[in-house]
Amino acid sequence: MTQRALDSSGEQTPGPSRPAMIDAGAELDPVHPVEPPPPRRPDGLSAAEVAERVARGEINDVPVRSSRSMTEIVRANVFTRFNLIIGVLWVIMLFVAPIQDSLFGFVIVANTGIGIIQEWRAKRTLDSLAVIGEAKPTVRRDGVAAEISTSEIVLGDLVELGPGDKVVVDGTVAEADSLEIDESLLTGEADPVLKRAGDPVMSGSFVVAGGGAFTATRVGREAYAAQLAEEASRFTLVHSELRSGISTILKYVTWMMVPTAIGLIISQLVVKDNNFKDSVARTVGGIVPMIPEGLVLLTSVAFAIGVVRLGRKQCLVQELPAIEGLARVDVVCLDKTGTLTEGGMDVTEVRPLNGSDETYVEEVLRTFGASDPRPNASLQALIDAYPQREEAAWAVTDAMPFSSARKYSGAAFTEADGTASAWLLGAPDVLLSEGDTALAEIERLNEQGLRVLLLARVQGDALDAPGAAAGAAPTALVVLEQRLRPDAGDTLAYFADQNVATKVISGDNAVSVGAVAGKLGLAGAENTLDARRLPTDPDEMATAIEQNAVFGRVTPQQKRDMVAALQSRGHTVAMTGDGVNDVLALKDADIGVSMGSGSEATRAVAQIVLLNNSFATLPSVVAEGRRVIGNITRVATLFLTKTVYSVLLAILVVCTQVEYPFLPRHLTLLATLTIGVPAFFLALAPNKERAQPHFVRRVMRYAIPSGVIAAAATFTTYLVARHHYTGEGALDAETSAATLTLFLVAMWVLAIIARPYTWWRIGLVASMGLGFLIVLVVPWLQDFFALKLVGTTMPWTAVGIAVAAAVLLESVWRWVGRRFGA
Repeated sequence: MTQRALDSSGEQTPGPSRPAMIDAGAELDPVHPVEPPPPRRPDGLSAAEVAERVARGEINDVPVRSSRSMTEIVRANVFTRFNLIIGVLWVIMLFVAPIQDSLFGFVIVANTGIGIIQEWRAKRTLDSLAVIGEAKPTVRRDGVAAEISTSEIVLGDLVELGPGDKVVVDGTVAEADSLEIDESLLTGEADPVLKRAGDPVMSGSFVVAGGGAFTATRVGREAYAAQLAEEASRFTLVHSELRSGISTILKYVTWMMVPTAIGLIISQLVVKDNNFKDSVARTVGGIVPMIPEGLVLLTSVAFAIGVVRLGRKQCLVQELPAIEGLARVDVVCLDKTGTLTEGGMDVTEVRPLNGSDETYVEEVLRTFGASDPRPNASLQALIDAYPQREEAAWAVTDAMPFSSARKYSGAAFTEADGTASAWLLGAPDVLLSEGDTALAEIERLNEQGLRVLLLARVQGDALDAPGAAAGAAPTALVVLEQRLRPDAGDTLAYFADQNVATKVISGDNAVSVGAVAGKLGLAGAENTLDARRLPTDPDEMATAIEQNAVFGRVTPQQKRDMVAALQSRGHTVAMTGDGVNDVLALKDADIGVSMGSGSEATRAVAQIVLLNNSFATLPSVVAEGRRVIGNITRVATLFLTKTVYSVLLAILVVCTQVEYPFLPRHLTLLATLTIGVPAFFLALAPNKERAQPHFVRRVMRYAIPSGVIAAAATFTTYLVARHHYTGEGALDAETSAATLTLFLVAMWVLAIIARPYTWWRIGLVASMGLGFLIVLVVPWLQDFFALKLVGTTMPWTAVGIAVAAAVLLESVWRWVGRRFGA
């Protein structure tokens, strides 16, 4: 993405009066036009003006969509490449063969319906959760500030801003109180920009410090963020190995299927001089099973049901593949505040320094609490401990909001006697010199897991004077106790059991953060590192991060650099956070996880939002991802085994110039009993196996030898039966014998994949076998499926060949497991 266009003096160059329409593939450029600032409207729009703008359509009407529309869902499930192929073959079969040979078409209709229903359920869940987690900007109208939906903002609205708020539409600053805005997500520039009245603000940026208000100058699809979202929506933001792997498999299947199907058509319709309709039916019977039509369906269903399950736990999955991504994570980076601890804090002690008067210090802290209209958690603790009196004796003359980059905030007062003073409140190890005697006492408090702030008096009364922080005189220590999340310890233990490394990354003192992590039982919590001592070289930084578990005094840019360093070592990194200082790292991590109570900016860039603010929900997300990955790997092996043996059988038929052994009804029955029904249950079953990489490679290692063995055993039975049976009805008897062998071999593949056995898995395999047995013994089902075993010699021969194939299958699967790992 390009940065803003600058002229040689570094000033922003004028742009067009309206943003140009974005072409596919065009690069987005967040250039603001030079516009006259709107007239100052401190009370905002009146109700009449709002109604007038709504009538003119000047409203922020960008649809907030967390999922595909119903039309897109139907189109995606119905109009697929394989549905087209199967649909054409189905129509042909309806004209040339009995209804039994058209059953595969009804199966596809049912599958498509299931896919649509499940994705619709997931859509409803996502949409309802998105409404709960939607940002609610504060808009001032008729002098009254109120939270409204983003879609209700109109042109000219006065939108208030505070720390962590996202700029939701383009505008011009009307009020600024030390307002600092981070535009890095748009421009790539990491440093926050200080905004003054009249300066432009871009939608998609966010406030890191201070506050203010801006007047909306572009809403709806004209706003820059709307154009950016429209462009970004064309791409999948989270990589899904499952989806890309299945796409790769389907591509190879298509390449194999087309020439094989052409050869089979020629063989059955041209070379063989059989009944035309029977030849067509057997040709279709050879083509249809080559298509793994249920694989994409089951993957979509598994993801959709995962979304519904997590939705019940108030977990909003903003990008479906994020479920899979978190299951592959091997390093979780946690922000302490809001993740391991609850948002609130309590003042436990104030220790005056250098003979300072305690009453005077309390009055400073009381007034300091009133200096920021949007207090953070530390300042809120001061307000709770030292509430304002009805008639304040001191007056606030200036304020400097807290910044995670500075690590302190400031305020200037006029005291009761008219004296002017200025104060800083922040990290002691930032405000104090290295050799200061107070640091030893602070270290002891930090070791107890307490948070310590230093109140220091600035020389003079100017907060922005050069070197104000360096020359500040220490006046008091403010000791804060953080509230630990009761569920955080169990969650950390879960990640440790799953061999997922946990790194606590915080802007607080490293020793204090380590003590908190130690109370929660984090392994390696004693290995703390002050981020100011982190090497800048990415490789050395990665080594330091791998060797330590707790990091303090981390700046927002360092969080981003740490994520990149871990990724450079091949780690899959998840980042959790709720503060504005976490946004850059959340955006760059493989999976970003935000708390629902976090800032609008963090919720906007995260792939997963925990609406219940419970860190303990993360294991559920990991478990859901593992269920999807593990189960789809299992069922993909089933589907692709069928594809392999179908292609090989077709090739063998073409090479030997014999009739294709099966009608569509036979393979519909086999696919239903050995793949379709069991795969549906296996895809949705609990599965706690650790997610493994290389999906395609792992599936094909088992599917190819299984398909080869099944095809070889089936064709061997077919050839033996052709020599055994003669006369009228011989082809039906040969088909029945080959069907028996193929069913038994496919059942053995299912039995292997269903391991480790539980009562329901054993029952599933047994019921599928019972279903086939019923077909063989019930007369009308024999006729319906054209399956009748003739004599005893050939059926038992078919069973013997299947047993030999099963022994070979067991040997090959065990060898593959030993050779390549499970």
